[in-house]
Amino acid sequence: MSTDVKDPVKLADEFHAVFHQIKKEIHKAVIGQEDIIDLLLISLFSRGHCVLIGVPGLAKTLLIRTLAESLNLSFNRIQFTPDLMPGDITGTEVIEENKDSGRKEFTFIKGPVFANIVLADEINRTPPKTQAALLEGMQEYHVTTGGKTYDLDTPFFVLATQNPIEQEGTYPLPEAQLDRFMFNIWVDYPSLEEEKEIVSKTTAYQDINIEALVTKEKIKELQALVREVPVPDNVLDYAVELVSKTRPGTDMAPDFVNKYMSWGAGPRASQFLILGGKARALSQGRYHVTEDDIKTLAIPVLRHRIVNNYAAEAEGYTTVKLIEMLKEES
Repeated sequence: MSTDVKDPVKLADEFHAVFHQIKKEIHKAVIGQEDIIDLLLISLFSRGHCVLIGVPGLAKTLLIRTLAESLNLSFNRIQFTPDLMPGDITGTEVIEENKDSGRKEFTFIKGPVFANIVLADEINRTPPKTQAALLEGMQEYHVTTGGKTYDLDTPFFVLATQNPIEQEGTYPLPEAQLDRFMFNIWVDYPSLEEEKEIVSKTTAYQDINIEALVTKEKIKELQALVREVPVPDNVLDYAVELVSKTRPGTDMAPDFVNKYMSWGAGPRASQFLILGGKARALSQGRYHVTEDDIKTLAIPVLRHRIVNNYAAEAEGYTTVKLIEMLKEES
């Protein structure tokens, strides 16, 4: 491993311990959802963002708020509505009187995007112009308004949610914005036993105290460590080839891709597969990435980056099924 990060082996052991301590803390308030919590933490430590899709009542907001509390990070929730404006997210300039000079001046009032963890609740309920207000912050870690640029506090983590049922009056996220999200996470119904536990605990008195486990500085230190994990050439080749095979009309595309896909994933998918693989390896106490890490993350990374055609829909080939076929092909 590179020597750019101080004591990388010691930090790697610490990463594994912190990762599982955070999971344990989240489970004080959230029942089940093991894989989802893993993906959220992998994304956070990879400096990525997530979009969560699930019906109401599956504790998406509770999960995100609890994550922020366990990390001692500031948290803001933005409820997206059709009349929400970009300034309602980034902030606005107001005219105030300067007490010293007596002159009126513009003062920037920061919006809710100025937090470490931002929950963009039901992001598909607002028009594209407002959705795009998050793009600069997600990519560049700053926002520009009134000709001035304002840095966001880091770590900065955006978690957007969508309701897959109510689609009337919604504005689906454009592919260009979806590509900014590292993972597309489907939040499914709990198992029967998990639902019994949920009902039992939430209908009785609860006094849950979430302990803040790590500081901002430690999170940024562990984020830097993720970049230092070595990746064998065969794993790098596997990740890039897997993504390349999603592109119809290219030499590497299998026949079923040419038949059922109209658009494939771009290079950002390869980058996120490798970064996610590094964080996943550390979370399991390993200092190297394997092909299994890439396969495990293939669906959340690729699900929102490939576009099926009408033939796929007619014959019942979902994006998940096509990704599974690509994994078997590779």
